[in-house]
Amino acid sequence: MPMISPRSFFLCFYVFLFLLFNSSSYSESTILDGTVVKVADGDTITVLDSNKDQHRVRLAGIDAPEKGQPFGNASRKRMNEMVARKEVRVEFNKHDRYGRIVGKVLVRPPDCPTCGMTLDVGLAQITAGMAWWYRKYANEQSSEDQEQYEFAEQESRAKRAGLWQDKNPQPPWEFRAIQRGR
Repeated sequence: MPMISPRSFFLCFYVFLFLLFNSSSYSESTILDGTVVKVADGDTITVLDSNKDQHRVRLAGIDAPEKGQPFGNASRKRMNEMVARKEVRVEFNKHDRYGRIVGKVLVRPPDCPTCGMTLDVGLAQITAGMAWWYRKYANEQSSEDQEQYEFAEQESRAKRAGLWQDKNPQPPWEFRAIQRGR
């Protein structure tokens, strides 16, 4: 049986650790169940848990138009219709620099009162043309979510749904950068 060199052993060991820690942090999610008590905009909500603690939640994988931007109010209104005063489940493994939970938000579909929380609110926002798929953070999504979000954005663009009615809609990250520069 051939001997493995110490260098090869350590290389394999480090690759193993890298894969172990990257896959475990990716697959392990914390769950927050609660009721939406506030909709700040098209990608940020406040959830009240069973202990009566409030949690600000930023939807993972999307970026919605800001207030003062075209479709900013429409995006917030659509989010409000989907989740206001409703039970949601938030799957997350991260907080942003503002302390908000960044997670995937699931709600019971409005047309199926006996179904579980299976409607992905972020994906629904993209499908309706009320948000962009936030590619900058795609590596934080599962490959399945990446594919679904990308496809939904392509479809909403092709249908000229929501914000895609504008010839050149300005992404919110560009809008924020301009606002900071003022």
